[in-house]
Amino acid sequence: MRRISCIIVYLLFFSDTTYSQQDPIKVFGEAQGTTYHITYFDVQNRDFQPEIVQLLKDFDLSVSTYIPNSIISRINANEKNVIVDKYFTACFKKAKEVWKNTNGAFDPTVYPLVNAYGFGPGKKQKIEKSKIDSILKFVGFQLIELKGNKIVKKDPRVALDFNAFAQGYSVDVVSDFLNSKGITAYIVEIGGEVYAKGKKPNEKNWTIGIEKPIDNKESENPFKAMVKLENLAIATSGNYRRFIVEDGVKYAHHIDPKTGYPTKNNLLSASIFAKECISSDANATGVLVLGLDKAKVFLKKHPELQAYLIYSDEKGNYQVYETSGIKAIISEIGE
Repeated sequence: MRRISCIIVYLLFFSDTTYSQQDPIKVFGEAQGTTYHITYFDVQNRDFQPEIVQLLKDFDLSVSTYIPNSIISRINANEKNVIVDKYFTACFKKAKEVWKNTNGAFDPTVYPLVNAYGFGPGKKQKIEKSKIDSILKFVGFQLIELKGNKIVKKDPRVALDFNAFAQGYSVDVVSDFLNSKGITAYIVEIGGEVYAKGKKPNEKNWTIGIEKPIDNKESENPFKAMVKLENLAIATSGNYRRFIVEDGVKYAHHIDPKTGYPTKNNLLSASIFAKECISSDANATGVLVLGLDKAKVFLKKHPELQAYLIYSDEKGNYQVYETSGIKAIISEIGE
């Protein structure tokens, strides 16, 4: 999986050395075309890096479109008798749930469009209305079903892309592993998606920063806000990390499955908080496609989700909409 996080949520815990009695164990590396950073406390001082590396490799072999023999790639290629595993099944079911909840704004069958615009492993195509219209004929999550442990398509051209939220799920996979080992204080970050459990031994919260949404493909941006996390996940989607400029037009990588074109609205980034990172990640993408006004309506219907949305007003200034459930854990940074 080669998805670079749209909004990189930089972790402050990694440079924090103020701990009481017990030293943290830090695991970091590269996976899924991005980086990961994991910090946990363990009285037995166990090193779980080998197991975590293997977990992430197994995960990619299920849902990475960048690996030709992964389960999702074989399904997209219409290979016969492909048996799905637990990772694929969890992603498919969550995608179907969010697709329904967002009235189709979140739709993993946009994969052919993602490739056409040059945001996937496939060959980029010239952006023309006729091409987009032809692809839209086989975009729609209603065209594909999971029956037992196999995928059934109503059109063989339908293809899936879980990259919009699979990194969030990989955070959950690693978190579940740490839970199984009895670890009660940790933070897991993969490609900017984060879950934090418990507190540090000194009773301090895990703290992260959310960037300002400034167009920037290469390096970090200044922070817009700081967040304290405890038993909570956060994922952020935005339109300024991955984009292309063609004939003077900027195309963001979030595709509206109804129009076939990248989203165009004043919502610049969407940070979604939930109990599981797969929910945070998938809904962050859906909210960004919905746009600010529809997102507000959606969030009122789903109190299990909390949000911090950055948008541009008529004068081009940053404005923020935040749900009431996160006001106690988030703080703005002065300009």
